[in-house]
Amino acid sequence: MISKPLAVLFAATFTSLTCLAQGSQSAIAEDFKPSSLNQPGQEYPQVNSQGYARFKIKAPKADSVRVSLGLGGKGGTILTKGEDGFWTGTTAGPLDEGFHYYNVTIDGGKFNDPGALNYYGSVRWESGIEIPAHDQDFYALKEVPHGNVQQVLFPSKSTNMARRAFVYTPPSYDKDKSKKYPVLYLQHGWGEDETAWSNQGHANLIMDNMIAEGKIKPFIIVMTYGMTNEVKFGKIREFKIDPFQTVLVDELIPYVDANFRTLTNRDNRAMAGLSMGGMETKMITLNKPDVFGYYGLLSGGVYVPEDLNGKTKPKLVFISCGSKERPDGVTKAATDLKAAGYNAVSYVSDKTAHEFLTWRRSLHELAPLLFNK
Repeated sequence: MISKPLAVLFAATFTSLTCLAQGSQSAIAEDFKPSSLNQPGQEYPQVNSQGYARFKIKAPKADSVRVSLGLGGKGGTILTKGEDGFWTGTTAGPLDEGFHYYNVTIDGGKFNDPGALNYYGSVRWESGIEIPAHDQDFYALKEVPHGNVQQVLFPSKSTNMARRAFVYTPPSYDKDKSKKYPVLYLQHGWGEDETAWSNQGHANLIMDNMIAEGKIKPFIIVMTYGMTNEVKFGKIREFKIDPFQTVLVDELIPYVDANFRTLTNRDNRAMAGLSMGGMETKMITLNKPDVFGYYGLLSGGVYVPEDLNGKTKPKLVFISCGSKERPDGVTKAATDLKAAGYNAVSYVSDKTAHEFLTWRRSLHELAPLLFNK
């Protein structure tokens, strides 16, 4: 039996420890601001300084509203209905820095958040939200000379249609009409399209900023649809590279070389891609080693020495991923390639997973390595 004074002391100690534990759990900071990717004039969704996201959606006759975005594997964020007909909710924890796709489920139907801009991903237009990154300066819109991203329609006999590509030309492109430029063919991931690298990835801003800082040699970037969406989710092994390889190598590259001032040899041509675009890059560069001199896989697998043996030697092999993916495999692959005599570089994006901040950072690391040898 515990004496009364001791019991009082025990209770006081327990209470103080409980309060201390509760106090040690960081409270959600109420400094929420509209996401930078909101529709004009829309207040929600919002993000705070800790990386939490808060949603507010009007659906007065709905019985349930859920946002897909939230902590992994927990079904997203369940919103609560207010008397005013608005449903609100905050993610259970902070999100990774950078860009995220999401959608809203209302009474079992899937919709986009009317407050957010839409981006093509997951084989559909989805809502997007941006969690400000501590290193976002490298892809920020700044007062520097800007290049041009233009849409082109190129003929494709193999698919019996005109196909679309977006071409980034550096700020100096229209100033010196005699200068020719190297080209990076940059591929999106599964379920995305040729708009992804400009809209979600800010590839043009990354280039503009590095060129202004004198960190890279200016080059052209070409982004086209990788014919990936015809493959259903979970059926990646059924993907055949031949149709896209024909479009890229036999149709798009000749079109770009004929309509832009390009340096047309393999030493001035690179290919890189994120996720499935990395898989496409690996297949095509191994099939066509005389077409591309620089290879980049961004969360898109690895090369091993056996892949490259007996083929025209690449001038650079760049392999990257997020630290929440499989970084050991990426670093080991680069180490093995170096030991075999290849110029290989690995990069691991800190505290990111299979997401666009990983790939923005990867492009930022890759670009200065291109066309310098």
